[in-house]
This record gives sequence, structure tokens and C-alpha cells, in this order.
Amino acid sequence: MTPTQQFPHPPPEPGRGAADEHGHEHGSGLGHGHAHSHSHGPAAPVSKHLRKVIAAVLIPFAAAVLVGLAVLWPGGAPSHQRTGVGFDRQTQQATVTQVVAVSCKAVNASGDTPTGDTSTAEGASAQAQATGSCKKATIRVDTGHDKGRTFTEIVQPDQSRQLHQGEKVVVAYEPSAPRELQYSVTDVNRRFPMALLAGIFALAVVVVGRLRGVMALVALAISFLVLNLFILPAILQGSNPLLVAVVGSSAIMLIALYMCHGLSARTSVAVIGTLISLVLIGLLGSLFIGWAALTGNTDDNTGLIHGLYPSIDMSGLLLAGVIIGSLGVLDDVTVTQTSAVWELHEANPSMGWRGLYRAGIRIGRDHIASVVNTLVLAYAGAALPLLLLFSIAQSSVGTVANSELVAEEIVRTLVGSIGLVASVPVTTALAALVVSADRPGPAGAAAAARVPAPARGGRGRRRKR
Repeated sequence: MTPTQQFPHPPPEPGRGAADEHGHEHGSGLGHGHAHSHSHGPAAPVSKHLRKVIAAVLIPFAAAVLVGLAVLWPGGAPSHQRTGVGFDRQTQQATVTQVVAVSCKAVNASGDTPTGDTSTAEGASAQAQATGSCKKATIRVDTGHDKGRTFTEIVQPDQSRQLHQGEKVVVAYEPSAPRELQYSVTDVNRRFPMALLAGIFALAVVVVGRLRGVMALVALAISFLVLNLFILPAILQGSNPLLVAVVGSSAIMLIALYMCHGLSARTSVAVIGTLISLVLIGLLGSLFIGWAALTGNTDDNTGLIHGLYPSIDMSGLLLAGVIIGSLGVLDDVTVTQTSAVWELHEANPSMGWRGLYRAGIRIGRDHIASVVNTLVLAYAGAALPLLLLFSIAQSSVGTVANSELVAEEIVRTLVGSIGLVASVPVTTALAALVVSADRPGPAGAAAAARVPAPARGGRGRRRKR
């Protein structure tokens, strides 16, 4: 078989074989080109003219983000007097030192049924307390000014959380209550398993991603810092939640994308595509949250926030959550689409922007199907107890969807999904236009003018991988 028969399509530019993320060059044949088509490795440098065009778009945007951070930067979350409700309680760490079985009657557990009917849930619970065996737990406070103090708590047989000797727990402290009732167990201390799981996650990311994985973890840490030091305190301070979310999300996007994928034209196109999609999500979210009259105040936690800080716009807080929640998936889609177009151009430099767009959008359609399904299932999984409650009540689909609790999740899911779907053609078109409009410098033009010999392409193809 002749080299021409073996390669019916023209090979890439001579002397510019595909390079892996370690910088090792491979043969320039198409066989190696497709093996790295999903790579986010270093992109080929673009011309000075194109860098100026991209900089003209991104530098004013980055400057606006910096100005927004400076203007909206909070002095810290405003203080308030604790209510003792929900999460707004003083808590300490404690240990269960002893657990003994006692008769529920002996500890004055009520055995009377409210209606005398033991077939009801309330009646069955009261009967179990009357005839069952309770537990008397002794708990020692391990932190705070009452360190070493002990108290007892009765655990009913039908309680979902049973205490065990030696177990680490979290206790709530209410100073205004009688001394014997000041402390009560509110939760289990699960810091160690959570920290261990986080360590396993970080190790897996570093082992598989290597240096890029390390940079991803650093970007993740910076994202949490922006969230905790800027977004949350600024909202509590009374700033507009939507404006804070836009500025904070933009800062996270710029830091995370450039830190993980490098300062390049490829990353810049992904940033612009993400920005356009976030604007679309913000506009759609604002429209439909207002049209559907969603207040954002639907459970005890949001009710507590509204009670402590009445000035916070709860519907704006809902919209801010939609924008921030969509950002994490958006940057994955835009980076992948941009990389796909860049790799297609590297494999066939003669392909015009229309050809690049058509090829890139075919990859994007597969991405759309998987990402939208992932997003919908993620929200459904988070709302599973609520959906189960509606199923028990045998409510119709229309009734369930009309309730504000579910309507919020529907709007959040659909608005985010529309933004994700739109990001694929937008980013693909931007990448195709940018990479096809590139004007190579004198050295690049001279290299492109050289016609590769067919035999050279064949050797690249047969090169050992």
C-alpha cells in the first residue's frame, strides 16, 4: 500500500506533531491526532493580532470584575443575637460516656395516646414508649467554658438516632434555660469521616490529574474562599444578591479556568462562552422567577434567614443560587467544546470555520445529552424526600409541580439546562471563528506554506505510540 493510499486526507502541518501534556511530541499523522483530541494540553500559540482582539474583550471584563469586588467587598457578616432556632444555636463538642437501658415508664415517658387509637402513627409511638425500653445516655461536654460538665438525655425507642457509648456528638447550648436543660444532643460529630473522604478525593485527583489535578484543587480552594469571604458576607450585609453572584461567579470563573487550563486563547474563548451563557441564565432566571412569583422563602432555613435579615431579597437570593449552581457545569462544557474545535483545527488546518463548527457541534450534541441528564438527576436526587412525600400523599403531577417548593427546583433545573444547551453552539461558533480567523506570523506562514511529503506522513502514522 502506498503512503497516498494509506492517507487519503492531507496530514497536519509539518514539524508540528501533536504534543501530550508532558511536552513529548508524537508523529504528525492523524492516527495520533485523534488519540489526543480530548486533551486540554497546551494549545498552539495564536497570532499577535488575535491576542489583541481577545484582550480587547477580556481586559475590560476583568477590570469590571475587580471594580465590582472592590465596591461590594463586605466588612464581614453582620452580627446578631442568636435565636436558638435551627442552625442559629451555640454548639459544643461532646462525648457519650455511658448508655444504660431503662424502662420508659421509669423515666416518665408518656404512654397515653392522644386519641386512644394505637393504629395511628402518634398512637403507635406512644404505645412503644409506654411498653418499650428506653436508653439513658450520659454525655460529657468537651469544649467551651463548661468543658467536663456532664448531663443526661433519654433516648426513646422510636428515635431515628440512637446514641452509643464512646460516640462523638454535637450538643446545643441554651444559656437562658434551666441548668439541667441547657444542653441537648443535636447531631453526631462526623468530622473525621468527612475529612477522610475529602482526603481520598484530593488524593485521587492528584494521582490521576498530576499537576493539573493539583491546580484544580487550588482553584477549588480559591472558589470556596470567594464564596465564604465575599459572596455570603456581602449578601448578609445587604448588597443585591444578583449583583454579588454575578461578580463573585465571574471572579471564580476567571481564576479557576485560567489556573486550571493556562493563560491562552483557547481558555479565553471558553471564558467568553461561559460569560455569555451566564448572562442568558441570569436573564431567563430573573424573568421566570418573577413571572412564577417565586419568593425563595420556602422552608425553615430560608424563613430563619428572612427573619434575621429582613432586608435580604429572597427571590434575588434564589436567582443568585441558580447562577452559582450553573457555573460549575458550564465551564466544563465550554472548555471541552473549545478544546475539541482547537484539536480539529490542529488535525486539519485547511478546514474552514463552517466545517469546524459542524464537526464541533456533533461532539457537543453528545455532551448536551449527558450534561442535561446529569443536572436533572442531581436536582431530583436532592429533592427525593420531598418527591417521596408528594407520592405518599398521592398528589397529581400538576399539583406537585405547582407547589413553590417543587416549582423552584423546576425553574432552577430548566433555566440552568437552557444555559448549558446554549453554551454548546455559542462556544463552538466562537472557537471556530477565532481559530479559523487566526493570522499566523511570518514563521507560521512559512511553515504553513511548506507542502509535506506524503512519505513523511506515512512514517508519522507507523510511528510507535
